[in-house]
Amino acid sequence: MALGAVVGAVGLNFFLIPNHLIDGGLTGIAILLYDLFRLPVGPILLLLNVPLVALSWVAIGPKFVVRTALGTVLFSVALTVLPVHPVVNNQLLAAVYGGLLSGAGIGLIFRMGGSTGGTDFVARLLRRYLDLPMGVGLLGADAVVIALFALVMGLVPAMYSLLALFVGSRIIDFLIDGLAVQRVALVVSDHPEEIADAVMAELGRGVTALKGQGMYSKQERPVLLIAVSRLETVRLKALVVAIDPAAFLIIHHAHEVLGEGFMPFEPGARRRLRAAEPELSEPTTPPSP
Repeated sequence: MALGAVVGAVGLNFFLIPNHLIDGGLTGIAILLYDLFRLPVGPILLLLNVPLVALSWVAIGPKFVVRTALGTVLFSVALTVLPVHPVVNNQLLAAVYGGLLSGAGIGLIFRMGGSTGGTDFVARLLRRYLDLPMGVGLLGADAVVIALFALVMGLVPAMYSLLALFVGSRIIDFLIDGLAVQRVALVVSDHPEEIADAVMAELGRGVTALKGQGMYSKQERPVLLIAVSRLETVRLKALVVAIDPAAFLIIHHAHEVLGEGFMPFEPGARRRLRAAEPELSEPTTPPSP
């Protein structure tokens, strides 16, 4: 979380703030106050976040408040300690690299179960209850701040700031969900055994048979579930077509595939998940089958 705070502060103090661009949420409001009245961004951000920290205590619980408060304090301190110094004087470059670094910093804090407050907290609630990606939630919540900035500072800086927010949102989603380099395939065929044997023998990948039924023909047949890497997708399609040209094949992206043959489960992930979402360990309703 400390590393994320420093990386995010570098994106703001070295790229966005000196080029008169803003970040989203309460950070954006703090930067706008800096541009107008030269109020320090770090302390103002900390003061603006106090009500939301109190709200998080009520909505989620004290365990999350500790990490929220820690992330907010670390980020505010990093913004205060690091000087505001322009690395580039080009607003386009500042938007791209400022958005990249600020998004990377916030994404690291999110990944450790913390938050920097502001609309980050709102985005976490949207992701939790509506299954909305955090980057998308941040982008939507920050649109109000960008509109206010456009009215005060002009349309062009607001457009560059929106670009920075978009870049940052994609980096946040990447750090939380991972890069979609894996693929998941569903195969419906009259020759499931042959296809499964070929996949296991030639690709070395496991195959799971799910029960399926054609609603038109009422015929029951297995649906093969296969996880492969991006480079194995072409070989998988060739195998399926060679065995059954009439097979029905669906291939879609998977943000993460964890387990044997892919990425191992990250140590400490379960502990951080419980810290960030404490009530998930005690569900009030039984899980869906």
